[in-house]
Amino acid sequence: MTYDTVIIDSHIILPQGMIDKNLIIDEGKIIGLTSDVPACDHKINGNGLICVPGPIDTHVHYGVYSPINEAAKTESHAAAIGGITTMMRMLRLEDSFSSSLQSQLDTSAQYHYVDYAIHASIFNSQQINEMKFCVRKGITSFKIYMNLGGEVGHVYMDMPPNSTGLVAAKVEVTDDIVKQTVKTAASLGCPVLVHAEDYESCGCGIKTAKEKNQDGLSAWSESRSPEFEAKAIKTVSKFGRDYNCVIYFVHIGSEIALLQIEEERKLGTRIFVETCPHYLTLSYEKQQGYLAKVMPPIRTENDRQAIWNALSGNQIDTIGTDHVANQLKLKLGGDDVWGTLAGFPGIGTALPILLNDGVNQNKITLEQFVSFTSTNAAKIFGMYPQKGTLEKNSDADITMIDLKKEKKVTSELFGGFSDYIVYEGRNLKGWPVKTIVRGEVVADNFEVIGKLGYGKLVERKI
Repeated sequence: MTYDTVIIDSHIILPQGMIDKNLIIDEGKIIGLTSDVPACDHKINGNGLICVPGPIDTHVHYGVYSPINEAAKTESHAAAIGGITTMMRMLRLEDSFSSSLQSQLDTSAQYHYVDYAIHASIFNSQQINEMKFCVRKGITSFKIYMNLGGEVGHVYMDMPPNSTGLVAAKVEVTDDIVKQTVKTAASLGCPVLVHAEDYESCGCGIKTAKEKNQDGLSAWSESRSPEFEAKAIKTVSKFGRDYNCVIYFVHIGSEIALLQIEEERKLGTRIFVETCPHYLTLSYEKQQGYLAKVMPPIRTENDRQAIWNALSGNQIDTIGTDHVANQLKLKLGGDDVWGTLAGFPGIGTALPILLNDGVNQNKITLEQFVSFTSTNAAKIFGMYPQKGTLEKNSDADITMIDLKKEKKVTSELFGGFSDYIVYEGRNLKGWPVKTIVRGEVVADNFEVIGKLGYGKLVERKI
């Protein structure tokens, strides 16, 4: 029998460790591992490279500052260059899902280079009532923004396909909305993703800081204290226990938040934790300017170290980028930190950051790298064993990495919508050099060679 592709001479990372075998791919699936070189149409030389299960970015914002027909193209391009094989979009719709979801799904299907999945954000009672509708459409996870309400309730929603104007909205994610979302998600068997910051506390903190004429990333962090994260974590974890719902905390970046999560786990809440590369690499004590403004804020060097310690100790489950596809003219729209837009791009740099700062510095092992970037996410979000593994019959999503490859970060490298990057000019060692989605090479040596529209919405199990 002749197979489609065989990857020869690479190191393969399995849960039990690294092995040296050849990897057989046929009809988009992994057929198995062998010491032989069976007949095949394509042979990929993996000499000196490491094969890992296709990385899943659990947390991506796109379609907000450019419509999805453009954003899916640019951001899946950046994902492919960065070795990401599945990107999970934080969908934010102002209207009801029944009126506006289908056009997003139809358009998305035409413009992705890599596979994708969707988390639906819940802002009001009408959307809570439509969560079952979302599940029927293949969306089996929901996001709540506890940071949005009152004085800080402003948010940009996703733009309708083919439109040009930003969609500004004012929302009020009250404790009752949070509670009802958790209750409904539990009844559907779906996890709830939580942006945990208490909006009333944040509103007061920002008002006080402005009155004192404070500025900079340190003022931004102080105005949104980690204590406000802990307060929100406590509130939603109680609802999680009450209804036996899985709570997935996104972008955790402070020691206080980690300690509160530990307390809630002891009380019996079913919790998963995501962090982001910027909480592992940046602190307001060392970062200049406003580019690294994000919610929740980057914190102190002590917090940064605490996140690394938690990651090394497997207290964190996943790495998501919280990638925001925006541009400098929007980002730096004001004269101070308060007028600066929160969020920045990061989907292309996630793997090289983790390889350079983590694996190559012996802070995490390659097996942990695979767990944090792929396997855990696949299991949490109902994609395993289709994704997140190199087992037989799983999708042939494979990223080939070169731990010795050194390259300088530039925004142009990834071909995304954004014209800047917070890691500009940083030299990183350890890069993805080949991205394979369902058996097809979509990016090779920093060039996208896949077909637009090849990426599919991932089918997920509850």
